[in-house]
Amino acid sequence: MKRRDFLKQSAAAGAAAWAAGIAPNVLRAEDKAGTKNPIIGKGEYRYECVHDWGKLPRNIRWQTTHGVAVDEAGFIYIKHQGHGDAVMDTIVVFDKDGNYVRSFGKEYYPGGHGIDVRKEGGEEFLYLSDIYHRQVVKTNLKGEVVWKRGYPKEPGVYQRATQYSPTNVAFAPDGGFYVGDGYGSSYIHQYDKDAKWIRTWGGFGSEPGKMKTPHGLWLDNRPGRTPSLVVADRANARLQYFTLDGKHIGFVNGLLFPAHFDIRGEVLLVPDLHARVSLFDNENKPIVHLGDDAAWIKEVTKMKIRNDPKQWRAGKFVHPHDACFDKDGNIFVVEWVDTGRVTFLRHVS
Repeated sequence: MKRRDFLKQSAAAGAAAWAAGIAPNVLRAEDKAGTKNPIIGKGEYRYECVHDWGKLPRNIRWQTTHGVAVDEAGFIYIKHQGHGDAVMDTIVVFDKDGNYVRSFGKEYYPGGHGIDVRKEGGEEFLYLSDIYHRQVVKTNLKGEVVWKRGYPKEPGVYQRATQYSPTNVAFAPDGGFYVGDGYGSSYIHQYDKDAKWIRTWGGFGSEPGKMKTPHGLWLDNRPGRTPSLVVADRANARLQYFTLDGKHIGFVNGLLFPAHFDIRGEVLLVPDLHARVSLFDNENKPIVHLGDDAAWIKEVTKMKIRNDPKQWRAGKFVHPHDACFDKDGNIFVVEWVDTGRVTFLRHVS
């Protein structure tokens, strides 16, 4: 996440953890003071809000957590940018209980951004977006590289590499994929299953087909809908829909600063950088805006709270940058704050 872009619009267990080199941030039913975690949401979409989820090793500290994904076995992959004096792994893997499993990705420091998982044949792969090195990288689940791709030369829309900074990837139903140049020149690039360029569309603007920061994108293939590509057209405060070959379909308005997506059944999940996480039904009507609070949002958008955890409130978000469902319908949220923050939303109804 770029600042200029934003301006536009527990004792024994703890000791044992330290001895093992793990920081004692744990998934818990109560906080340190013994008070219960808040419940947010409504109706069938209520969640226990567990902030500071996951046990980090002492050699890693979160810095602007940017991306989150869950693999078929239920392991959680969290990607952070990692600004600071020391080079750190930018991808950390946890089990479902928040235990550290492994980490990798020093080569993406400090450009850790988008991360998503796709199964191809009998194997799962990670698709990584690196905004500092200006590349998209495909790896296996251990981080071993399959290929790397910089900016596409074929469409002729770039005169230099610095005009390209990919933020997230979406998967096409035929094995191909799409790349959103969210921090570069606001184009969408389509590739086939062999990572060969097919087409490019978009560019900076507000008119249909144009975008201002296409930060996230996703294949919307929910039941009853014609498969299409939905883009978090962030600085335009809207979602924009395209056919799978790049033709503009329409908009979904009423967003604040949408960042990315996930889908479970008929529900579209949209982390919104302006302090809330939204769920939409199959017709893209809002089900609930988790954490929605006008006064809090106004305070957050002043850009000071993200640097001061003492001002953060339980049950409220600061800057949700990515979110995803697990197989049980729980939600993981990662936030664009200096210290990083991972929140586990346990589905309770």
